[in-house]
Amino acid sequence: MNINLGEIKFGNKLPFVLIGGINVLESEDFAVEVAKEYKRVCNKLKIPIIFKASYDKANRSSINSFRGPGIIEGLKILKKIKDQTGLNLITDVHSPEEAKLASQVCDIIQLPAFLARQTDLIKAIAKTNKVINIKKPQFISPEQTINIINKFKSLGNSQVLLCERGTMFGYDNLVVDMLGFGVMKDICDDIPLIFDVTHSLQCRKAGEKVSNGRRSQVLDLAKAGLAQGIAGLFLESHPEPSKALCDGPSALPLDLLEPFLTQLIEIDRLIKSLPELRIN
Repeated sequence: MNINLGEIKFGNKLPFVLIGGINVLESEDFAVEVAKEYKRVCNKLKIPIIFKASYDKANRSSINSFRGPGIIEGLKILKKIKDQTGLNLITDVHSPEEAKLASQVCDIIQLPAFLARQTDLIKAIAKTNKVINIKKPQFISPEQTINIINKFKSLGNSQVLLCERGTMFGYDNLVVDMLGFGVMKDICDDIPLIFDVTHSLQCRKAGEKVSNGRRSQVLDLAKAGLAQGIAGLFLESHPEPSKALCDGPSALPLDLLEPFLTQLIEIDRLIKSLPELRIN
């Protein structure tokens, strides 16, 4: 099963698409400059790119966490990014009311992991007729993802991507089950799978009030995910991760984006050049 977004094609047997960007809109100038760098690198490497940014980080651990500019100002910034770069955009929405507004600017609407069972939200997102990126909840098994997909299909929108982002076992650590990718392909009719390597790096140490991360292992995890033969990678970068207003410990330093992606291209090409071997 392939999903098309203009000239960009998502498919588990096709070259990977990058859903890349920043965690949250810190400022207009910051977001535009980062988007331009993503475009430069991805054009050079011939990687299809969807730019990602959040206008509101509603699902935060702490009441004191930075959330972003909000939907009205945030969509203005996203529109500026689109006008200046020509990139397709993706953002996450948190209420039915937000879905319609975001769809006027963005090309892909993301269903957040913690809200992926909220039927009213799913109905509103489905009605946008946009491509949908479903973040797999940390608390469900690969087998249960078919229920979320079937909700969208029953509402007339089958343009869905399924995004793995690790599973939480209750001990402040996310674990990515590589066998789960194959399970989701089998039960979801080879739906295009995306791997959110950034948020899969989240963890928390004893006594910490906010999420920490394992940035040093981002390349290891990305290689392992692409080795499963998937449609795309979800990645967040920042020019200065230590100063990021949200999830900096999991963000790739922006100046490493090109060498990082250069290695992943080789992994993706190798895996997808191999003949399929079915073992029963």
